[in-house]
Amino acid sequence: MKIHLTSVFVDDQAKAEAFYTEILGFVKKHDVPVGEKDRWLTVVSRDEPGGTELLLEPAGHPAVKPYRDMIVKDGIPLAQFAVDDVQAEYERLRDLGVHFTQGPLDMGPITTAVFDDTCGNLIQIATEPQ
Repeated sequence: MKIHLTSVFVDDQAKAEAFYTEILGFVKKHDVPVGEKDRWLTVVSRDEPGGTELLLEPAGHPAVKPYRDMIVKDGIPLAQFAVDDVQAEYERLRDLGVHFTQGPLDMGPITTAVFDDTCGNLIQIATEPQ
């Protein structure tokens, strides 16, 4: 068994597509219209185009807003992305205007940082020591 697809709820798919591709560097994999305004929109890592897909899922379900509001209020990241160097990625993203709620933090065996994805979620980046 392996993880094939996971998702993050987003307020605006076009805005999310721009952020996840142009800022974070993911690559669009699928973009299929679903209904009048929504899309089946997935992105993948540029380094692993056949790897796990991230669905940028519309946040229209009534349970999404209270759920996200609470976890954001509590500072809990919705997802974690692996990076080679948290400090370098933090600086790159910060220079592109990304807002971090937690700068690089050495947590013993890993280093993490947390940013706002501009679409309603907190995302953590992490590096494990080599």
